[in-house]
Amino acid sequence: MLRLLVLTLFLLTLPFQALAEKLALVIGMGAYSRIPALANSVNDARGIADTLEKTGFEVVLVTDAPLAEVQAALDDFAFRAETAELALVYYAGHGVEVQGENFLIPVDAKVASNQDVQAASISLRQLEAAVGKARRMGVILLDSCRDNPFGGGISPVDAAADAGDSGTRGGGTAGLAPTDPDRGTVVFYAARHGMAALDGVGGSHSPFAQALIDNMQVPGLEIGVMLRRVRDEVLASTGNLQEPFSYGSLPGTPFYLAGAREGEADVSLAADREDGWAKLAPDQEDLLLALADSGDTRSLLGLGYIRLNRNDPKFDAAEARGYFERAAEAGSPEAQFELARLVEKGIGGPADPARALALYQASADQGYGNALNELGFIHYQGLYGLPADPVKGIHYFTLAAAERDPESQYNLAALIDDGAVPGRGPEDAAVLLYQALRSGNAAVLAMIPKMEEQFEPATRRALQRALRQNGFYDGEEDGAIGPGTAAAMRKAFGIEET
Repeated sequence: MLRLLVLTLFLLTLPFQALAEKLALVIGMGAYSRIPALANSVNDARGIADTLEKTGFEVVLVTDAPLAEVQAALDDFAFRAETAELALVYYAGHGVEVQGENFLIPVDAKVASNQDVQAASISLRQLEAAVGKARRMGVILLDSCRDNPFGGGISPVDAAADAGDSGTRGGGTAGLAPTDPDRGTVVFYAARHGMAALDGVGGSHSPFAQALIDNMQVPGLEIGVMLRRVRDEVLASTGNLQEPFSYGSLPGTPFYLAGAREGEADVSLAADREDGWAKLAPDQEDLLLALADSGDTRSLLGLGYIRLNRNDPKFDAAEARGYFERAAEAGSPEAQFELARLVEKGIGGPADPARALALYQASADQGYGNALNELGFIHYQGLYGLPADPVKGIHYFTLAAAERDPESQYNLAALIDDGAVPGRGPEDAAVLLYQALRSGNAAVLAMIPKMEEQFEPATRRALQRALRQNGFYDGEEDGAIGPGTAAAMRKAFGIEET
């Protein structure tokens, strides 16, 4: 039984205070003892932290800290990011690439050769994993050098003597490697591969930090548009010597870092993507149109969602389908999924179930959680004329849950609890229920009054155990979903009751 299909959600009526919706970790490293110091990186970090606080972020600032302190701050941030809508990390300091992996250097790094870098540093992959836990999107702003200040396997003393002008954030010749973060996360480098990231002079901010400070606090500036403006301003201010470059992709959800302009709606608070994009100010919609002409898939998605909003004067299902077609052809898995839904139902054009199934499959093949979940339903229930195949359905639910799709986490937990998944038991179901809570699945909260009739005692006890292990529960592991367990579930979800 796929309980999520028949679950009726209700609004929580208890008084509560949500945890941080926007969470930031800001790191500045400048006072290096074994490689060239950086004059402005700590100043940049403080400027970014102050700007983010003004725009409503809860900010943790770490400056000139040893590795252990940075690691502890990152571990705490990663845990708290699970209940944030947006998680952002800004790093200013030295960064290096070793054997295809990027590392960010704390001030106490003791490195005799490139072989030691991994043990003495924080990897970019760690930052990507941390911000990737956020419910809506993750952003990394990397204001570090493109070069390796250690050189190739030489001692730190020699590297410091050989590193060159400290007007850039490093020396040497090896730039940071390209990165490939998970979907929904964007990593924004201060400089394209092979170009130096300037440190700024006379106590000023770096060009990248200054452009961020100037644009992050602008109300009504959608985050995708904001990043493009930062790129253009850095190019202009450096005479085209430094070009910021992004890897990964923002999700197709609009977001204002600094909230809406006075008198306008905040797209970040919209209940769904269609409503959110439709609230975008006309001047930014014009920018989307211009970017769409260049093939930018997120802009095409935004325009598609705008045209799908039936409450908007610009509603045009056929035009929406055209935008999704273009983005899908460019390889966007989200566009493939949205187009499949339109093609399946015959919205904006003829219905074509076979093509819809192919589009769902194309999206799922790229690891898109919603499409994997949809294929789980299709195969489990035998839709589109396919024979019911629970084994294949469970396979897709498992893949979707691994991609942190909240509905699949819940559905798979329910199937495990029913004994439908060989080799998996109550502990596995409980972990999935806990993960669904952390990823913001309101269906699990809505299930609280029915937990004792819907889930087996062993699964309920295991859920209490998972809540205890993560610091949310201190009661008995008796399987009873009483006030204490219910409060712990709400807290794990991200609700602080008042």
